[in-house]
Amino acid sequence: VQLQASGGGLVQAGGSLRLSCVASGGSFTGYAVGWFRQAPGKGRDFVAALHRTGNGVRYAESVKGRFTISRDNAKNTVYLQMNCLRPEDTAVYYCASGRSVILRNLGSQTAYDYWGQGTLVTVSS
Repeated sequence: VQLQASGGGLVQAGGSLRLSCVASGGSFTGYAVGWFRQAPGKGRDFVAALHRTGNGVRYAESVKGRFTISRDNAKNTVYLQMNCLRPEDTAVYYCASGRSVILRNLGSQTAYDYWGQGTLVTVSS
């Protein structure tokens, strides 16, 4: 399975972007999906994730109420809608999927099997 993330770009603070992640050579059906990000000079952090059943969703505290993760299994695509963007949201955003990710591990990078290449989001002040 290969994941391709897209939708990043330059946006002013307060603006919105929607990231997409498409799976090829497989599908997201039956997989947990997540978004992580890595800011310049920092480690990669959890952003949002959706359990394979669709019944569990997790967000990092810093993005709650501003970001929304969703999936369209028919299109093999996962989305991250980002609103009210802040300069501190600037990072490379990665999508990931995992077959056996349980609810309590949705925020754990090591639980995921497949990773996309990342898409850069830059928020100017």
